Amino acid sequence: MGSITSYETRQGRRWRVRYRKPDHSQTDKRGFRTKRDAELFMATVEISKGQGTYLDPSHARVTVGELATGWLANKEHALKPSSYSPIRTAWRVYVEPRWSGTPVGSVRPSEVENWIRELGLGTATTNRVRQYKGPRSPSVVLRAVGILAGILDTAVRDGRIPSNPARGSSNLPRKASKKPRRYLTNEEVFRFAQHAPDTTRAALILTLSYTGIRWGEAVALRPEDIDLQRRRINVRRTATEVDGYIQVGPPKSWESRSVPFPAFLEPILERQLENKPTDELVFRARHGGFLMRPDTSHSRQSWWLTALREAGLERLTPHDLKHTAASLAVSAGANVKALQRMLGHKSASMTLDTYADLFEDDLSNVAERLNERVVADSGITQIVGKMWANGPSA
Repeated sequence: MGSITSYETRQGRRWRVRYRKPDHSQTDKRGFRTKRDAELFMATVEISKGQGTYLDPSHARVTVGELATGWLANKEHALKPSSYSPIRTAWRVYVEPRWSGTPVGSVRPSEVENWIRELGLGTATTNRVRQYKGPRSPSVVLRAVGILAGILDTAVRDGRIPSNPARGSSNLPRKASKKPRRYLTNEEVFRFAQHAPDTTRAALILTLSYTGIRWGEAVALRPEDIDLQRRRINVRRTATEVDGYIQVGPPKSWESRSVPFPAFLEPILERQLENKPTDELVFRARHGGFLMRPDTSHSRQSWWLTALREAGLERLTPHDLKHTAASLAVSAGANVKALQRMLGHKSASMTLDTYADLFEDDLSNVAERLNERVVADSGITQIVGKMWANGPSA
């Protein structure tokens, strides 16, 4: 047990509690206005020590910024550069200015909710190079809050704070529902490719549309990755643009996969492989090196947008061609498992969740086939006829 003593201040008598921590070192807490408050605190300390839930107040003095250093390093180690880059940027721009110097034990749920509101309104303090005054999108707000919550999760696991004040906020924004996907038809795909500025980019458009591989996976392909005899593309790496630089790494799923391509693509890809050594790029830029992802933002100029405009098509991104590949494969009779392997999804359930709209016709087909089976079975038909002839039972 500890001890309680009084001392005098200019504001009157105050009380101090001396006690031992679980490691047997001695500490104290002062400033209690009444002896009863001091006794209640000492009782709480003894109970928490007995239950193994004691938290050393000094451990809660570490700042969010101090814990962020290790948290960010762990994220950089675990994630691909393209996934880590937006986290690092969000920390620097939105989270660090507000929370870096705040002790983890001083973060209050109400303060977090106030910050969320300010982020949404665009009034929160930021480290943006270009000062932009205006509402932030739900995605930006949710990413920033997620970073703060992740850092404070570390504080909870370390026993610095009892709970995470950044979890369970009542005013988190909701992402707007996604607009319906635009799937190109076969005719539209070829019309788009026809207006590409050269044969390399035309071949790239067709490859993206009929294999479902990602842009980074396509531009990282080398001749050794394409098996013309088996009509297979072996996806082994991806080239992703991060902060203006291309970084080559494993595919998104961290696993290589083999993707089939239709026969009409064989001569097109064969032409791309002509006179190229095994370490050359299949879809290289005009002056060599990786093809950079085209800018598809509104009010921008790029060969991609120009080709779409000349083909009479609405604005699309390279990733929309992955959706097109899924649509064309389903219309050709591909099942969910085959589509999952083709697109590089982790599971068939992920494929179904992503492209549920493509399988709407399957539900109608199931009902039609069930009806055909019942009608074809004369015995069942007779039973159904007798049931309705006699009327429903009471």
